[in-house]
Amino acid sequence: MKKIILLMLLMCTLCAHGQHNGYYTQYYNNPELLKQAKTWVESGEWRQGFNGAAPHSSVNVIDFYQQYQRNPKAWQAMFRWLATHDLLAIPAGRHEIEGTDLVVSVEDSENRPLEKQNSESHYHHIDFQYVVSGVERFGVLDHYTSTPNCKYDARKDVIHYNYKADRTRFYDSKPDEFFIFFPRDWHIAKINNPGNNQKIRVIVVKQKAIL
Repeated sequence: MKKIILLMLLMCTLCAHGQHNGYYTQYYNNPELLKQAKTWVESGEWRQGFNGAAPHSSVNVIDFYQQYQRNPKAWQAMFRWLATHDLLAIPAGRHEIEGTDLVVSVEDSENRPLEKQNSESHYHHIDFQYVVSGVERFGVLDHYTSTPNCKYDARKDVIHYNYKADRTRFYDSKPDEFFIFFPRDWHIAKINNPGNNQKIRVIVVKQKAIL
């Protein structure tokens, strides 16, 4: 009986600890898989000649590894396209990647105050975002303290959230890093950075999430 009580207390402590630290991306209790994913990312096998940037530290490397393995042709085509185009000179707009159903959105845009930007996540798509000019601030929401504020829109594959800003993690982009937001990464894009220049050019590609 004492062992059961101690186990329950330990579980409650771990739960409280987790809620205190927040939950921001899919968690995998698999050290060997994490090691494999990190080794794969560091190997650069995925690059296809794209050497301009690396995954930001916030990118879930296990999701990246698994999604790439499940749909390699699409990911290879995307990175190959990025490697073979001048991303600063290419016209803004939508560009199809030949031989795939992928579309690259080249967006010349501006950041806005946090309160004017929608939070979002997607059930069936992954957001690849690469800021090639300027500094875009991203926010990643804590699942414990965020709740949906609308019904899921199946046509647009999007749902929005109410969230606590003080439990949100904010990251500023750099041209030598890219971000990937998987379905369990509830996020906000195009938030004002601390500087004076809010103009950005960002490359956005939506990949299918393969479960």
